[in-house]
Amino acid sequence: MRPIRPALPALVLLLCACAAPTAQAAPPASGEWTAAPASGGGTRPSADGRPYFYLEGAPGTVLEDTVSLSNPSGAPLTLSLRGAAAYNTADGSIAVRATPDPWITPAAPDVSIPPHTRADVPFSVTVPAGAQPGDHPAALVAAAGGRAVGIRLHVRVAGPTLSALTVESVRVDKDRRLIRYALVNRGNIALTPSLAVRADGVFGRALRRAARPLPVELLPGRRVELTEPWPHPPALDHVDVRLDVTAEGGAHASAAADVSFVPWGAVAGAGLVLLGGAAAAARLAVRRRRAVGAAGTEEPPVEERELAQTGALQ
Repeated sequence: MRPIRPALPALVLLLCACAAPTAQAAPPASGEWTAAPASGGGTRPSADGRPYFYLEGAPGTVLEDTVSLSNPSGAPLTLSLRGAAAYNTADGSIAVRATPDPWITPAAPDVSIPPHTRADVPFSVTVPAGAQPGDHPAALVAAAGGRAVGIRLHVRVAGPTLSALTVESVRVDKDRRLIRYALVNRGNIALTPSLAVRADGVFGRALRRAARPLPVELLPGRRVELTEPWPHPPALDHVDVRLDVTAEGGAHASAAADVSFVPWGAVAGAGLVLLGGAAAAARLAVRRRRAVGAAGTEEPPVEERELAQTGALQ
């Protein structure tokens, strides 16, 4: 442990994106404790300001790094440390498991830090001998006083990597004007996918969107449910919607769905007009039949009576 330097780097900004649901992902308030990667550690050492830990090694190896914990307050502080596996939630957010990750072992599960002091605490990652190659997303979680901070721990096991994904369950939610779909990472490395959308209808092009990165990191083996806004769909058309997704490493996938847009309000109004016209025509026909029937009961004209008497009319 050593006192905090007067020009302390902006460690408060190094809270990783894979914090647990209860963890704080925003910069802490002034005077709150912080947790961040120590400078110069990991498989890829760098200067101060590492946003996350990166460790890479073959199965059966032990990897090491250091976390820097600071207590700027005037009271002693005890922080608990644990490793946790990371995963995508259904909507694509990243969270960490509640149970400790057996690969990750802090030098001490609880660390006491005096006031105005920083502690650099080592930890190790033991890669099992039978570990599969690729990314194993995790986090180092520090917690105290009901507050938790997760620091991204990117562990890659050496070996062949596969970049692959699929697009599934494409459908159009007409009520909410959304295109709903699912992405599944079929490979063994984390992916940042890009999405292109097009929709072609009977009456021409309905939608074109060039490929753009999605705000999600898709972890290996995970499935996420995403939506694409479609604020101005056609009022009347039958449309084929196609999604094309790409990612680093040559990953590519496509999927499509069709949907019909019918202005049921206008159709119902036209139907009522037609129905009203048919009813009016029917009433008119009834009136005509009644008039003809009534006319049949009257005496024939004089000319017809005279012709009948002479035998001209049979």
